[in-house]
Amino acid sequence: MKAILNHLFEHKNLDRSQANSLMMQLAEGRFNNSELSSLITVFLMRSISIDELMGFKDALLELALEPELEEYGAIDIVGTGGDGKNTFNISTLACLVVAGAGFKVSKHGNYGASSISGASNAMEFLGYRFKNKSDELRKEIDQTNFCFLHAPLFHPALKNVASVRKELGFRTIFNMLGPLVNPAKPACQLIGVYNLEMARIYNYLLQQDKRPFCIVHSLEGYDEISLTGDTKMITSSGEHIKSAIELAGIVVKPEEISGGKTVAESARIFLDILQNEGTQAQKMVVLANAASALLLTGSFTSYQDAFAAAQKSLLSGSAYQCFKKLIDLQ
Repeated sequence: MKAILNHLFEHKNLDRSQANSLMMQLAEGRFNNSELSSLITVFLMRSISIDELMGFKDALLELALEPELEEYGAIDIVGTGGDGKNTFNISTLACLVVAGAGFKVSKHGNYGASSISGASNAMEFLGYRFKNKSDELRKEIDQTNFCFLHAPLFHPALKNVASVRKELGFRTIFNMLGPLVNPAKPACQLIGVYNLEMARIYNYLLQQDKRPFCIVHSLEGYDEISLTGDTKMITSSGEHIKSAIELAGIVVKPEEISGGKTVAESARIFLDILQNEGTQAQKMVVLANAASALLLTGSFTSYQDAFAAAQKSLLSGSAYQCFKKLIDLQ
């Protein structure tokens, strides 16, 4: 590791093969916490290159446990995290709305690094049992349209850096990698990123996969459609900016989408929204993200039609019933 760190400290990049090898060694547990902290710090001090990100991604996917869910043609809605905004669990709720609309979802998530409650925090608190056995996950997606993949159970490298990430409590290279390494290989993805530089890198990488995708970045710095202002949206067909009014008919204030101060508070917000007891701002943010994901399926002729389907899922209780069934299966 010392040779690698010295190489990086000299402002040199790793090529794709070197990055792959480094992540393989990390997954094998060859580095101590001090070395891992130093490595993480390097990529906070400078931008990650495309070759480095591709090498890291290649290694994580090569080593990942295969959940055998690809046949479902599932959807994933995921943010990089690390935007420091501490919003409620927007992407997970949007995934449940998509499931309630009748589409299969394989949600990939982890504990929060820079927020109070990440997707895994909320799901665990509300009674979901993390698992990586294919038959159990397939049963969930068959009966509820939804399954949850807790990243450390599928990626040895993520498990080995979990304690360091928690101690550091800020964005790391693993936030950048998370959305790229869903082991279920979803058929399409809505991915939120925390800045425009990452949006450009993701655009390059996702173009190679030939799967429908939409990268979103709220220009106030959110890694999701926040409706606090305009949102940059990038797909394989181009880039455009959408206003909050265009996406949901309202502009929300940052404090209206706060995730609370504890995991318990965040979980309460989660359930309130699912049971159609959330505020208008909370519900509209979830619906805008869900609609943008539904549009990727090719089942809707317009964003407005996708939004209507998302709205029906939430307001009719279908999304909540998916979640209730899911918890009953645990």
